[in-house]
Amino acid sequence: MSASNSQQPAANAAAQDSAFLKACRREPVPHTPVWFMRQAGRSLPEYRKVREGVAMLDSCMRPDLVTEITLQPVRRHGVDAAIYFSDIVVPLKAIGIDLDIKPGVGPVVEQPIRSHEDLARLRDLTPEDVSYVTEAIGMLVRELSSTPLIGFAGAPFTLASYLVEGGPSRNHEHTKAMMYGAPDLWAALVDRLAEITSSFLKVQIEAGASAVQLFDSWVGALAPADYRRSVMPASAKVFESVASYGVPRIHFGVGTGELLGLMGEAGADVVGVDWRVPMDEGARRVGPGKALQGNLDPAVLFAGREAVEAKADEVLAAADGLEGHIFNLGHGVLPTTDPESLTRLVEYVHERTSR
Repeated sequence: MSASNSQQPAANAAAQDSAFLKACRREPVPHTPVWFMRQAGRSLPEYRKVREGVAMLDSCMRPDLVTEITLQPVRRHGVDAAIYFSDIVVPLKAIGIDLDIKPGVGPVVEQPIRSHEDLARLRDLTPEDVSYVTEAIGMLVRELSSTPLIGFAGAPFTLASYLVEGGPSRNHEHTKAMMYGAPDLWAALVDRLAEITSSFLKVQIEAGASAVQLFDSWVGALAPADYRRSVMPASAKVFESVASYGVPRIHFGVGTGELLGLMGEAGADVVGVDWRVPMDEGARRVGPGKALQGNLDPAVLFAGREAVEAKADEVLAAADGLEGHIFNLGHGVLPTTDPESLTRLVEYVHERTSR
């Protein structure tokens, strides 16, 4: 695939002056941009309606459904960016890994990867494997016009943890056992996943995504030295693979306060900060030259309007003076969140930061 920006649809040019992309580039903005991780999902009644009777992975492979679900929070909340509706295991499913997303559990892998022989199941991902992604993003870019679309993928460590454990894990014992006890196998696994993830992000960028986010949901389970040695090279490979496209690259993990500096070093332009670390301290840890994203605790949205606004003010005060700040939650929208509280929060942040 060519890494030329000319690959992107012309409609995408309209998004370049958006507050979101300006903040990613650390340029002056008319207001602090807002979007929410998991903004398209179970908190919206319109989402639950269109998903009725449709399995999660099936919904990710239907361009019409992906388009509708991705657009729902943009219409309802007036957020400054859309995020492509999918799941981090979609590229693994696309290359033939036998997995399913089980309600109330998450991704479950039928045959976990535990040996060098198992690595053969991780073949290269081609654009043809995910043609529905190209189709859906083309539809979305036309619909969104000047609103940027964020593409995304799971980071190699988090994908590896699902593959090695066979599903979600609290302690990641099989994953860590491989990382510490079979480092050559581990390195080969995350390198293969870096290749697959890179291909998946390239498909999204070439179809018209204006930015990409790498989710390393479980990497907060690691100490900094283990991250640097066993994870950072694979994540850096992903970021480097899409560098020539010139789209902003966002890096996010949960419980990663001790890893923020290293996550910035891995190559992102924007580092996501969860709610455990104030934005000013996050900026100190990440260092100069990066924009930051975050970081209201998702549970605050259950506390009533005054409390939400007071906590939003704390985030904005801590982010005051940063080179670039994108307002987000410190993790994803919780399923039982009142959608009205999200709409009000977008309006509040826009009003409070209007320049």
